[in-house]
Amino acid sequence: MKKTTGRFKSFLHKLRFQYRVSVMNENTLEESWHIRLSRLSVLIYASSLVLITFILLTILIFTTPIRYYLPGYGESGNRGRIISESMYTDSLYHQVELQDGYLQVIKNIIKGTIKPDSIASLDSVKLKETAYDYLEKTKAEKAFVEKFEKEEKYNLMTLDAKTNDDVYVFFRPTKGVISSSFSPGEKQYGINMITSPNETVVSVLAGTVTYAAFTFDYGWVIQVQHENNYISIYKNNTQLLKRVGDVVKAGEGIAITGEPTGGKNIDQFYFELWQQGKPVNPEDVIIF
Repeated sequence: MKKTTGRFKSFLHKLRFQYRVSVMNENTLEESWHIRLSRLSVLIYASSLVLITFILLTILIFTTPIRYYLPGYGESGNRGRIISESMYTDSLYHQVELQDGYLQVIKNIIKGTIKPDSIASLDSVKLKETAYDYLEKTKAEKAFVEKFEKEEKYNLMTLDAKTNDDVYVFFRPTKGVISSSFSPGEKQYGINMITSPNETVVSVLAGTVTYAAFTFDYGWVIQVQHENNYISIYKNNTQLLKRVGDVVKAGEGIAITGEPTGGKNIDQFYFELWQQGKPVNPEDVIIF
């Protein structure tokens, strides 16, 4: 026991023993600088240096883009950022294509290979007649609609949705991914959805078709009036399956979407829901 105590005291004495480190002038042998150190002080200084270096490296890694190079760090949250960046890239690519086309037209006009378009007055009556012509279905379209309605006749989605004065069961208007949400501050009173080609558009509630026509801004548009002053609007369709005055059930097919572009919201399926003249956020009442 005494030997152990003696060894421990000797060890402590060695740790605390002071050493003098001097820097001397080689020519005059004069002492220029000196410092007193012990083994304990050297251990403390070295530990402090390692700790400070570790803290500085940690701050540097987690406050700079270096953290994305760490294994497994950048995996979470990348999906939303990738989708957003890909949509932004598609939008830029489309804009570049438009700019190239514009420059090519200007070059052809300067060379004289094409003549500038003449200015014609806008005939609203003729445009309206053209829209009605577009509304008329061809034989192929009528055959497709009849076949589609026969197939949808036994679809469970077309069953009556039981509602009462307090609860309304809303159906999802179509299958797809929401690309831009409801934002009244930016004058977007509905949602944009990226869908598959020829996806079925269904009525979210039972009601009556009050509007069905072709527009130059939103393509084929159909509007349904529901109970409790609800109005649903479906835009950017390629074909309508119902006409004004048709009574539809909740979940019944009323239109068909087109080819998705992914880059421009104007070409994507657009859905709005209104109640008593006020816009309603579809994501608050419909499970997407």
